[in-house]
Amino acid sequence: MTHTSTTSVQSPNPTNSVVFGEKNGSGVPSSAEVDLESQQGPRSLTSPTDTPTVASDESSHDSEGDVLVVDWDGPNDKANPKNWTYREKWAATLIVSAFTFISPVSSSMVAPASEQIAREFAITSTVVIAMTTSVFVLAYGFGPLILGPLSEIYGRSRVLQLANLFYLAWNLGCGFAKNKNQLIAFRFLAGLGGSAPLAIGGGVLGDTWHPEERGKAIAIYSLAPLLGPVVGPVCGGWIAERSTWRWVFWSSSIVDVIIQILGFFYLKETFAPYLLQQKAQKMEKELDPEKSPYKRVTSVYAAKEDRHWRSIFKKALTRPFMLFYYEPIVQLLGIFMAYLYGVFYLFLTTIPAIFKDIYHEDVGVGGLHYIALGIGLFVASQVNARALDALYRHFKKKNNGVGEPEFRLPSMLPGTILMPFGVLLAGWSAEHHLHWIATDIGIACVGAGLILNFQAIQTYVVDSFTLHAASALAAVSFLRSLAGFGFPLFAPIMYERLGYGKGDTILACVSIGLGCPAPILFWKYGRRIRLSSRYAHKPQQRQSGSPAIERPPSEDIPNEEGMANEEVEESLQIHSYPDHHHPHLSPNKLGVTQ
Repeated sequence: MTHTSTTSVQSPNPTNSVVFGEKNGSGVPSSAEVDLESQQGPRSLTSPTDTPTVASDESSHDSEGDVLVVDWDGPNDKANPKNWTYREKWAATLIVSAFTFISPVSSSMVAPASEQIAREFAITSTVVIAMTTSVFVLAYGFGPLILGPLSEIYGRSRVLQLANLFYLAWNLGCGFAKNKNQLIAFRFLAGLGGSAPLAIGGGVLGDTWHPEERGKAIAIYSLAPLLGPVVGPVCGGWIAERSTWRWVFWSSSIVDVIIQILGFFYLKETFAPYLLQQKAQKMEKELDPEKSPYKRVTSVYAAKEDRHWRSIFKKALTRPFMLFYYEPIVQLLGIFMAYLYGVFYLFLTTIPAIFKDIYHEDVGVGGLHYIALGIGLFVASQVNARALDALYRHFKKKNNGVGEPEFRLPSMLPGTILMPFGVLLAGWSAEHHLHWIATDIGIACVGAGLILNFQAIQTYVVDSFTLHAASALAAVSFLRSLAGFGFPLFAPIMYERLGYGKGDTILACVSIGLGCPAPILFWKYGRRIRLSSRYAHKPQQRQSGSPAIERPPSEDIPNEEGMANEEVEESLQIHSYPDHHHPHLSPNKLGVTQ
């Protein structure tokens, strides 16, 4: 292991990429060179007045060689995805949104065709019938734990597209399944690949859009996973009725092929650490060993953090569970969110039975009632997206201009009321054979309550854990996927024994017991819990005579990995300088072959 050294380079014009680790022409360290062994570690550079800190890579085995650290070529570098044209940014956004749409479509599209599948494969167990739908969601809990770290190593675009091809192959294979075991196994494998856009997609938005211009992109992207589970059963019902259940899988595969072809041409890589590492590797190949004082070239990200694949996977696989073990916020809200998601998928799998057995509707017509769920999700999400920010500003103003994560919680209150109300209305309307519109109103209220709680919980968790938001949301998502898999399995037995009225009354009571205390408890005690937490963001203390220092509220990106990478990017921000303003930075002095 080499001794780590740094060089501070000063220039009057901080606009371009800096080459680090250099010594002066005499070969004697200049007065600006600092031995990091005399410090606690490399400085964090975030102020425009700071000069770049450069460290040689401790992984180098050459004790004499310095390491060249590279960054973007100034703030307007076209290679930086944040400086892409709007056409390029929107191409990436729309393609990722399409990937994020088609996967949830597949998760629920098979639900209306479940009886056809049961007849063909002679399935008599209601648990196994429900599993043909819900096993896809089970894979959502495990896929991101692997695909998220892989995207940090190999880039977002490559992992996203390869995972989609994996999904495509197994989703297509579902249409050729010969028995129930093959179908369930193929569905799980398709879900693993289909989880990629949910795990990685939001990070693409964080990579390409500046915070102040990200709103429209997020609005479009966030609709995809909401509308997917609604559009899927509507289409699946008509396809199953007019053709065969196998075409449910083949039709979604055809749509996915079109999206994949567009992705090959228009979805470029966006992950900054990967792009800069590729740039560093290219520069390293161009170095002249005889002329260059550098032995290795690395990126500013690799110089500041351990980006070895073992470290990346260790963090991704262990930290979410540590947060769940230690953090009451993650525990309570994670369990409540898992319960809501379980009820959501329980409704997705039981709606066909309600309108077939009670209202005697055909499969295709019965599938149209999923539109009620979509209306509830869409209307509530659009209203709440605006209310979240308005409420935050209101309470911040009342709090002397100091924002708190708890200011995200008020929209949970109507959500915790609408959810059990909708469950009760839908259940007892079906039980007493009331007009189908009453059942649909209940289903719409379930969708509205679901999204109000989801959005409030996600933004609260992100604002509470900031740098560890990725891991906190991963823990919540893992529990959510387990519930989405498990709840539909016991639903048929519960409704068969208790009926829709009593069964949904139990679900509503549990929802009230878990949900109603949560926003009140965290509104009152949330700040105290965060201050005693080992992972949560703690507000900086106010100094005497100075205003409170507050971290700006986090952007509401539906993917946790993108949030964490935004934090890392800000903490690693290096201010760069043009080559022609410093005598040591010419290509010949670097030993770069012309």
